Amino acid sequence: MLQLAPIVRLALAPLLLWQGARVRRQALRLPEAEGQRAGVTGEGPLVLRLLIVGDSSAAGVGAPSQDEALAGHLSRALARRLGGMVRWQVLARSGHTTANALEHLRVSEIFPADVVVTALGVNDVVGQLSPRRWLQQLDQIDDLLQQRAAAPRFTLHSAVPPMHSFPLLPQPLRWLMGAQALRMNRALGRHLLAQPRRGMQALPAHLHGKAAVRLMARDGFHPNPAGYAAWAEALAERLVREWGKPPRR
Repeated sequence: MLQLAPIVRLALAPLLLWQGARVRRQALRLPEAEGQRAGVTGEGPLVLRLLIVGDSSAAGVGAPSQDEALAGHLSRALARRLGGMVRWQVLARSGHTTANALEHLRVSEIFPADVVVTALGVNDVVGQLSPRRWLQQLDQIDDLLQQRAAAPRFTLHSAVPPMHSFPLLPQPLRWLMGAQALRMNRALGRHLLAQPRRGMQALPAHLHGKAAVRLMARDGFHPNPAGYAAWAEALAERLVREWGKPPRR
């Protein structure tokens, strides 16, 4: 996906501003998933402690309950693969940027975690935050959790979703948001190359393009329960691979 030239972006600015305001007025606002934001999944010995940090997708918007949202699907996928109990916690709110998530973590009770999953970036793309500043804020989150979550062994940053596939967004706004999301992901991938304790996980290929519509909620912006399940399976596969490796110093 190519980047818009500055002169083209300037020429489109009035249309983009109008489209953005129209989307905000007309968008269907779904609630966060109901249910507890912490719990235990599976049976047997405790094998993993999971912390999920993020925005509306981490909070489960598009699913009726946390059991059918990212937390429920991911904790079950991990418990099944690891053969034991997974203790999990979600610290997420709709509308949160990465900076908002950082402030939320600073004032929240955080349980010890072995692995962390972040789902952040969509609202930063909407706010046109620079990739450099986004990476700084993700680093601050990682530093804070190393101190307050008992030094998690691995942090997995879920990639910014393919916003060029969001049915809610009209063109050319959809194209612009998708291009910015791609820039953010490329910057994050480069940033993490020298950090073996952190990684980025792209969404599965079947969550991209026209076929992804069936995995999205009624608002055209968030996953539905099936979408959360597919996303969780990809995250679980990566986390299990990382968890099986010896600790890195």
